[in-house]
Amino acid sequence: MNFEESMSMRALISVFDKTGIVDLAKALHALGVGLISTGGTAKLLAEQGLPVTEVAEVTGFPEMLDGRVKTLHPKVHGGLLARRDTPEHMAALKAHHIDTIDLLIVNLYPFEASVAKPGCTLADAIENIDIGGPAMVRSAAKNWKDVGIVTDASQYADVMAELKASHAQGQCKLSDPLRFALAVAAFNRISQYDGAISNYLSSVNFEAEKLSETYVPERAQFSGQFNEQYVKVQDLRYGENSHQQAAWYSDLAPAAGSLATGVQLQGKELSYNNIADADAAWECVKSFDTAACVIVKHANPCGVAVGANPLEAYSKAFQTDPTSAFGGIIAFNRPVDKAAAEAVSKQFVEVLMAPDFSAEALEVFKSKVNVRLMKIALPAHYSDVRNALETKRVGSGLLLQSADNHELALADLKIVTFKQPTPEELNDLLFAWKVAKFVKSNAIVFCKNGMTMGVGAGQMSRLDSARIASIKAEAAQLSLQNTVVASDAFFPFRDGLDVVVDAGATCVAQPGGSMRDQEVIDAANEHGVAMVFTGVRHFRH
Repeated sequence: MNFEESMSMRALISVFDKTGIVDLAKALHALGVGLISTGGTAKLLAEQGLPVTEVAEVTGFPEMLDGRVKTLHPKVHGGLLARRDTPEHMAALKAHHIDTIDLLIVNLYPFEASVAKPGCTLADAIENIDIGGPAMVRSAAKNWKDVGIVTDASQYADVMAELKASHAQGQCKLSDPLRFALAVAAFNRISQYDGAISNYLSSVNFEAEKLSETYVPERAQFSGQFNEQYVKVQDLRYGENSHQQAAWYSDLAPAAGSLATGVQLQGKELSYNNIADADAAWECVKSFDTAACVIVKHANPCGVAVGANPLEAYSKAFQTDPTSAFGGIIAFNRPVDKAAAEAVSKQFVEVLMAPDFSAEALEVFKSKVNVRLMKIALPAHYSDVRNALETKRVGSGLLLQSADNHELALADLKIVTFKQPTPEELNDLLFAWKVAKFVKSNAIVFCKNGMTMGVGAGQMSRLDSARIASIKAEAAQLSLQNTVVASDAFFPFRDGLDVVVDAGATCVAQPGGSMRDQEVIDAANEHGVAMVFTGVRHFRH
C-alpha cells in the first residue's frame, strides 16, 4: 500500500517556531491526517510517538547544503500546486508518483528578529533568509482552492475547529472561505518577510574588504528602498471631508500605549478626523509624568494642564479656551474617575481617552451614547511608546524622517539675559516647551502654574501667532501677567518678543540660532525679562 492509498489527507509541517506544533500534529493525527515533516520538526514529532514521514523519504533526496535544500523538489511543489479539478494535473502526478499535499503548516526563519539583535553579522542575516519556506507558502497559497496554508500559530485553533467539524460529517477538509483567508494571510506574510529583507540589505553600507563571517556591516539610517507594512483596522465612513474615502491601518506590531492599541468602550465609530486629532492629544498627554489633561481641536492643543488629579488637570485645561474645547478631543494620562467624568460630561466632547475608567465614570457616560470612550493602556515609561519614524505623503513620493522625540532637560537651557528665571518659571518653561512641541508651527504658548494660558498656532507669521495667543487668553478672561512663553522656533525679529512681553510674559524660551539673536536678547534685557535658549526647535507641519 503506497502513501496515497493509506491516507485520506496529508499535511506537510515545516516550522522554525515550534510553539503549539506538537498539539496540532496530535490533533491532526487523531483525525487520520498523514504527517510529513522536515528535519528538527520531524524528529520532535517522532519523539512524541507520532507517525511521521520525513520529506527526504518523499523526495528521495536527503537534506543538503546545511539544510538550504530540503523541500525544493517537484514531489513537494507538485503535490502543492496540482489542481485537483484538472485531469491533466492529476495524470501528471500519477505518472511521476507524486502524492497531493492538502495542508501546509510553515513558519519562516526569524529574519526580522535576527537583524534586530545588536551585533548581527551579515552572515547571520543571510543565513536567516528562508528560501524553501516562502517557496512552499507561495505554492500552497496560489493553489488555495485545494490546499490550506497555515503560517502562524494563531491560526491553529480555527483550522482544527473546521477540520473536526467536517470530520464529524464524514469529511476532513477546510471551507473555501477559510482557505482563501489563509492564502491572503500567507501572501501578506511573504510580503512582510521580503520587505524586511529588502529594508535590511538596502541599508547595508557594503565594504567587500571587510567581508567575513564576523562582519557586522554599517547600516544607513534610511534604506535604499523603504517598505512599510500595515493591517487594516477598519473602513471609515469618509475621510477628512465627506467626498473622500478612508480607512484606518495599524502597524503589524503596534507599540504598547499607542493609539492603535486602544479599545473603544462606547460611542459612534471613530471618524478620520477623530483619529487624527485623538493621536495628537494622546501623543501630547502621555509625554507628561504627572497627572495631565490635553484638549485638542483641529490637530492643535487648545488646552493643556497638569494637576493633582484628573479633575484638576481637566478644569485648568478647559479654562484655557472653553470656546475651542467645544466638540474637542480630550485625553488623560491617568484613569478617569467619577469626578473628572462628571466635569467632562457637562460639555460636548467627541472623544475621551484615558488609560482606564472607573466603573462610576463609565456609568456617568452611559446616557452620553455618542461620546467615544477609548481605553489605552500606558506602559511605565513614555520613551517606550514613541514612534521611531515619521512619514508624510507627497506627490508620487514619501518624506521620511526620524520622529521628533527630543526631550528638553533643565540642564539644556542656556540663560542669555541679565535676568535669571525663577525656579517656578523654569518649571513652567519646561511645561510650555513640551506643549509647544505638539502645536502646529508657528507656535506660541503662554503658560503659568502648569497650565496653558493662551495658544497661538499654525500661522504664517510668528508675530501673528503671538497676537492670537493673547487674543485667546483675553477671550477666556485669563490674565497673561507673569506668564512664561515658549516659541517653537527662534524670533526672527524683536517684534514677536515685544508682543508677548507687552501681554505680560516675564520669561521666554526659544531655540535661538537667528542671525538677529543679539537684537532679541537686547530687547529682552530692555524689557527686564528672562530668556533662555533651548538649542532645538520643534517645527510641526
